Amino acid sequence: MLTFTVVAPKGGVGKTTLTANLGGLLRDFGFRVLLIDADVQPSLSKYFELGHIASYGVTKLVSEGFLTRDCISTVRLPFGEGGFKGVAELDPMPDIDIVLSDTREGKLQDWLGQRLDRLVRISMALNQQAVASAYDFTIIDTQGALGHLQDAAVNAADILISPVTPDVLSAREFIDGTRHLIKRHEEAANMGFKVPAMRAVINRTENTRDSREMSSLIREGYLQMRGRVSTVQTAIHSAVAFRKAATARVPVHWIDPQRAADAMHMLLWELIPSLQGVYAPNHRNHGVPAPVFAEAVMESSGIGLQ
Repeated sequence: MLTFTVVAPKGGVGKTTLTANLGGLLRDFGFRVLLIDADVQPSLSKYFELGHIASYGVTKLVSEGFLTRDCISTVRLPFGEGGFKGVAELDPMPDIDIVLSDTREGKLQDWLGQRLDRLVRISMALNQQAVASAYDFTIIDTQGALGHLQDAAVNAADILISPVTPDVLSAREFIDGTRHLIKRHEEAANMGFKVPAMRAVINRTENTRDSREMSSLIREGYLQMRGRVSTVQTAIHSAVAFRKAATARVPVHWIDPQRAADAMHMLLWELIPSLQGVYAPNHRNHGVPAPVFAEAVMESSGIGLQ
């Protein structure tokens, strides 16, 4: 199982949108996907329509250190509804499973603050053999601020995905905040904890001079972070399709199977190189190659099997 944590030192940069759309695309490739909403403002929990709502959520997962069935809700995607182009080509199985956020009052953050093992509370749950064998990918959405819950989500990741928007204030704040986040986790590395590699994604770009200049500034800023951060080449453009997808509560490649779908495929190929050239069944270029399963994905990405 490969775990991504989507993280940023500030809110409003598109973490939840990226999480939901990567999860939806991986599902349509045929992979078994688990989403975890580790944000105290539960945006991911509201992105998709739910077919089953579990009795518990992220609070029980973290506090018990186990993922049990009563924490797992399921996403209901509207197959056969809405007239989405090409969706008839998709297999309605497997479901996307999701652990919902239920920690708005901050009680979980307070509880974690008193625990010496707070960094490993999520990884403990995901490293169970039953979980690792049930899912190919886990994607964790996080809050837009530093905190104990974000720290636990970072520690659980194999790869960090960090979206940043190309405007001058956000870019400067983001680079400074990312430096602080990396320094914070390098201190944890001194105690034997891992510091996952971070892949920065320039999100919501526009075809303007300012946007291109800010994208260059962001790429140059990350080069100064001692190899801890690399920027993917794929930039995600600001497109109305993403807003339409959120309104319809479906992945964006259902709404726009061309430009937005192309961008999400290219991003996924950069994050998981062994999937290059593989398309979702509703994509115009879908052909014969079958999805590569998680073990081969992890080997080609240089990540050891758990």
